[in-house]
Amino acid sequence: MNRERIRNFPISFFAVSMGLTGVVLMVEKMAHIFSLPAFLPNFLLFFSFSVFLLIGGMYLSKMISYPQVAARDLIHPVKMHFLPTFSVSLLLLSVAFLGGYPGISRVLWILGTAFHLVLTLYTLSSWVQHQHFEIHHANPSWFIPILGNLVVPVAGVVHAPFALNWFFFSVGLFFWILLFAVLLNRIIFHHPVTDKLIPTFFILMAPPAVAFISYVKLTGRVDLFAQTLYSLAIFLFLMIISQWRLFSRIRFYLSWWAYSFPLAALGLASFLMYSKTGVDFYLYVWGFFLVFLMAVAGVLLVLTARHIRAGEICVEE
Repeated sequence: MNRERIRNFPISFFAVSMGLTGVVLMVEKMAHIFSLPAFLPNFLLFFSFSVFLLIGGMYLSKMISYPQVAARDLIHPVKMHFLPTFSVSLLLLSVAFLGGYPGISRVLWILGTAFHLVLTLYTLSSWVQHQHFEIHHANPSWFIPILGNLVVPVAGVVHAPFALNWFFFSVGLFFWILLFAVLLNRIIFHHPVTDKLIPTFFILMAPPAVAFISYVKLTGRVDLFAQTLYSLAIFLFLMIISQWRLFSRIRFYLSWWAYSFPLAALGLASFLMYSKTGVDFYLYVWGFFLVFLMAVAGVLLVLTARHIRAGEICVEE
């Protein structure tokens, strides 16, 4: 990669890692249901991990070669909210490694949790200080720092005490509710978000889906609150899909990867609902999200590779 591309390497590239790891987690469930050999999910797991390391290496090169450019990501009112895609990727990889490689999972969980706590505090401090934010800067990518707190307990129930996992779950749930109200106000009463950020609307359905998974992992049951979280996630999916004309008119951006992980989150939530209730309907819902996610991930991989070859990614905005 030439120096100019390194200089313009976007932090949002870690969304690719999040999406691929979501695919890995869904394939792990598929392998369990259909008794497939472990080779397939293991191959995809290490492929996803390699992609994460490659993206991390590229962004580290940017930080070393162009520290002032990388520093601007920290204060940019939109880009700064993609910084936690790094720590969320670590946390998701921790979940993916948990079944077969618990030692690796623990290391990734510790790193991801520590980084995400720092990035959450940094983001919230930036909001409180309110030095450069305007209402038009708000968009669903602002959920990413909050979302990571809800991911922590998914593998954290194995790696850490209950109180620590409940701490992160509480923080994520509280700020998800508050931020949802803020973004709804921005969407309804202010100018529409730019085309480049329209795919991030899919992120809206990720927090309740991940919150459902974390809550069930923490409590071990599907109660009325868990059912409420799952129902909200499904409703938000239906609401977003009903806006298909809005998504069909935009050209490809790297932000299209925002389609992938939320679909995986709803699929994983549906599989967990099936495993806890035994109701076959949820297994069919999981199958729907599996097929949908695989189709989306395949398209995203092809389009990303095509645009990289064409030199249309990692360019100055």
